[in-house]
Amino acid sequence: MSDRHSLKEPRPDAPAPEPLGRPCIDVHAHMELVTGSAPDSPEIRNLLDAAAAAGIDRVVQVGYSAVQSAWGVRCADAFPGRVLAAVALHPNEAPVVEDLEGDLAKIAQLARHPRVRAIGETGLDFFRTEPELRERQAYSFRRHIALAKEVGKALVIHDRNAHRAVLDTLLDEGAAEKTIFHCYSGDAEMARECVSAGYILSFAGTVTFKNAPELREAAKLVPIEQLLIETDSPFLAPSPNRGALNTPAQVANILRFVAELRDVSSDYLADRVTENALRLFGNFD
Repeated sequence: MSDRHSLKEPRPDAPAPEPLGRPCIDVHAHMELVTGSAPDSPEIRNLLDAAAAAGIDRVVQVGYSAVQSAWGVRCADAFPGRVLAAVALHPNEAPVVEDLEGDLAKIAQLARHPRVRAIGETGLDFFRTEPELRERQAYSFRRHIALAKEVGKALVIHDRNAHRAVLDTLLDEGAAEKTIFHCYSGDAEMARECVSAGYILSFAGTVTFKNAPELREAAKLVPIEQLLIETDSPFLAPSPNRGALNTPAQVANILRFVAELRDVSSDYLADRVTENALRLFGNFD
């Protein structure tokens, strides 16, 4: 897999969370980066089993390159009922690939697979991409928006240090009917703008970090029907295990944190975000 997206060094495993009382879905994971294994391997099965033991019985495997997106489709095929796929060129990947048009064509072909339910993660990243490469990044984003609308599937957005540009691009191009801000990183004001536009906000382990009060304010105000929970594993393990290896099982800890933040039960929140995920991605069978 691409070194641009791999962990820089090994991380200790986060402790297994207490199981949820209700089943839930991790709507954004990169399982190949957790295990470094084949898409149908025992290691992936073990990862899914560990998640299920915590109450996370389904996972959306999300793409960031042409090769890794194909890996995700094979994984979804290998684990019916447990895994669905999203496919895309990550905004840090698109500007530096040798054959952007060729890779976009591969993504467009994968997008039509029945177990692919979203186009993502795509978007804009002004943190890692140099200014001279940003037009190529924006071009890729626009192509992914068009593809999501063409195939009628959800659009999963990566937005880092590019809030206004992402929102303006969606306005200019016309957002997909189902548009998800993965690992939401904006403040409450941006969240209100996203909610008004009908976008879905997905919260990861970052919402638990001590230095993220604005994220917590956003997580409290999002209407329940526009809320999702994810891990973005293997990155962003929730507190108190920040810096550990994140896995889909950790949705349990993130969900409990957000439930307490919103003053609702974890059972209620698990049911609602699971309903939202199934509405956006469809049945896992």
